Amino acid sequence: MFRRDFIKTTAGLSIAGAFTPENALASVAAAKAPTDRQVWLDNLIKIADPVLTNLSKGELKKNMPVESVAGREQDRRNYTYLEAFGRLMAGMAPWLELGEDTTPEGKLRGKYIKLAQQALAAAVDPNSPDFMNFNSGGQPVVDAAFLSHALLRAPKEFLGRIDSTTRTHLIKALQATRVITPGYNNWLLFSAMVEMALFKLGAPWDNMRVDYALKSHQNWYKGDGVYGDGPEFHFDYYNSYVIQPMLLDITQVLSQVQKSQQNFYQTVLKRAQRYAAIQERLISPEGTFPPIGRSLAYRFGAFQLLAQVALQKQLPAEISPAQVRSALTAVIKRTMAAPNTFDKNNWLTIGFSGHQPSIGETYISTGSLYLCTTGLLPLGLPATDTFWTAPAEAWTAKKAWSGIDVKTDHALSGLT
Repeated sequence: MFRRDFIKTTAGLSIAGAFTPENALASVAAAKAPTDRQVWLDNLIKIADPVLTNLSKGELKKNMPVESVAGREQDRRNYTYLEAFGRLMAGMAPWLELGEDTTPEGKLRGKYIKLAQQALAAAVDPNSPDFMNFNSGGQPVVDAAFLSHALLRAPKEFLGRIDSTTRTHLIKALQATRVITPGYNNWLLFSAMVEMALFKLGAPWDNMRVDYALKSHQNWYKGDGVYGDGPEFHFDYYNSYVIQPMLLDITQVLSQVQKSQQNFYQTVLKRAQRYAAIQERLISPEGTFPPIGRSLAYRFGAFQLLAQVALQKQLPAEISPAQVRSALTAVIKRTMAAPNTFDKNNWLTIGFSGHQPSIGETYISTGSLYLCTTGLLPLGLPATDTFWTAPAEAWTAKKAWSGIDVKTDHALSGLT
């Protein structure tokens, strides 16, 4: 097979008048290189497997290491396991939602759908060795919200497959987070997202918590597609880690049942599209992005919003799906190729590019790091979607720094 490929390649290069052995070998290597989708999927499975395999067997607390700031290990053990599961599922859910089929990827997906269900059962069962903390301290409302976001993102293959016993346990676990008073900042969305999951589970839910979070963020909008994290603006990636993805999905669900929310959803969407355009421009020609603000240990989870807008097929007209795919692939490759991103057992380590313990704030531990999977949301688009099948395309910064003519960038007008 290699000989036939080599002959075909060298023949083509000879006709083109550009044959050298080096060019021929490079062309064969390129022909055999994994597709962008395979690169994304390989990274998702490498990240996810230790968490879901151990949790599905009730062995996550036994086997997952807990790396954190020195002296904080014991404190973070109270929260890190729900962090790992909730954040992983928030990113993995759209891919699972494609369901099992007879393709190799579809069979693999079937395996992880089953593991996710077993993991959920273990996480919320009070008799499980991996029963997780949903109400002690402030942190649990954060990761209950990420788990809730996963339920919204996979209504058939995650939410829809929950057995009656696990459903009862899950509802009680989510309701337990109500004892936690969220901060007057992006945390209001965590409480709201939990309530939306209770709504989707058919349990009583508190519309006031949701309404308060939405109105507060409407008041905190700063213009040009950016919200404050509370009344103040913070120059970091929290518009993508939390604020805009949760605003989008909460208002989208509500707009389907409350007509009063339909206009607000359209406003939220327009702002998200602008922020997605900004995010796409932040990706350098080399696949790097600015290490600005806190929580950099979430790595390419910094691009959750861009990934979500692509997943929902709502990219602004000036940005093609192919250039988003190409840009995010460059970021993923650059990030995951950094040495010591994983330990010897494939658990993520603290860092932005490789293992950089000083990147971790006091609230960061091993479980926190799994928010990176939210940068992989477009895996929820079928392999036949043009996001995956269109030819690779240079993204804005790559075009601009190559001397290619690019259109000017314009802010959103007013407080749209």
